Amino acid sequence: MLHPNDALFGGEKPFPLIPACEHFAGSEKLILKALALQDSDNPNAPGAVFDITCDCEDGAASGQEREHAEMIVRVLNSDTNVHKMAGARIHDYTHPAWKLDIDILVGGAGKILSYITIPKCTDIAQAKEMIAYIQKMATFHGITREIPVHILIETHGALNQVHEIAKLPWVQVLDFGLMDFVSAHHGAIPASAMRSPGQFEHRLLARAKAEVVAAALANGVVPAHNVTLDLKNVATTLGDASRARNEFGFMRMWSIYPTQIQAIVDAMKPDFDEVSDAANILLAAQQADWGPIQYAGELHDRATYRYFWEVLQKAKLTMAAIPDEALQAFFS
Repeated sequence: MLHPNDALFGGEKPFPLIPACEHFAGSEKLILKALALQDSDNPNAPGAVFDITCDCEDGAASGQEREHAEMIVRVLNSDTNVHKMAGARIHDYTHPAWKLDIDILVGGAGKILSYITIPKCTDIAQAKEMIAYIQKMATFHGITREIPVHILIETHGALNQVHEIAKLPWVQVLDFGLMDFVSAHHGAIPASAMRSPGQFEHRLLARAKAEVVAAALANGVVPAHNVTLDLKNVATTLGDASRARNEFGFMRMWSIYPTQIQAIVDAMKPDFDEVSDAANILLAAQQADWGPIQYAGELHDRATYRYFWEVLQKAKLTMAAIPDEALQAFFS
């Protein structure tokens, strides 16, 4: 039986299927804690459903940039990094350590680094130069894979050029940076808009989020939503993630506290009925050699099969329940 990956894309670029949650950790202690959560089989722990962003930008003490990046390389190359689901955020273009970050991270962990996040670009030229340097270092160290690049859209310049930024090579994710974007408005957007409901309802922020999502999806890139500042109230995180997904189309969200991880995953995962329909439709399509079928009185063909195949893959990533027959047919 022909697998969906072989039947449906035919040379087209498949959309990146990556975890719906990205958890930030700055110190060695917090990175190790996050790696332990990834590898936990405790029912109260998230498991391997999220990426970890090891943070050089805000995590490294001034003057300790080299030591911090070397620590990240050491940890990611250790046995604690079981699932190889960790990337790193480097310093911004104006910081003297951004090239040093790349030298150390790519040279020491380029073969297993899930992604590199670039913050605070004010012009596409900066993003181009930083990506080119990542590529140069990858070639220098004999790394043949593309290292995915995530770019933070958190300045006026980046938002103005967001559609062009989304087209850059190796870009996998566009992240919306709420706090820096609000700060860049010099008080025109109130501090209350860093929280809900303002972050979704203030017109300047709603416009910015919609532009980031539109640019990302038009170019086969994942749009990722900003953090929830409320660390303790899981319901707040769940509500923010749900609004980000359902009202704006974000497909990934940042976490800054362990209890936020599962709430984000729950909000972003497909619902049970859609997963069940996807499994039934794709199983019938496979039996029909991927020709048109009828399901529940509706016509389905390759156009809808692509949608439902992504639903099933997202269900697998978020550990949502998938019917056994579909698991055996598509994921065994």
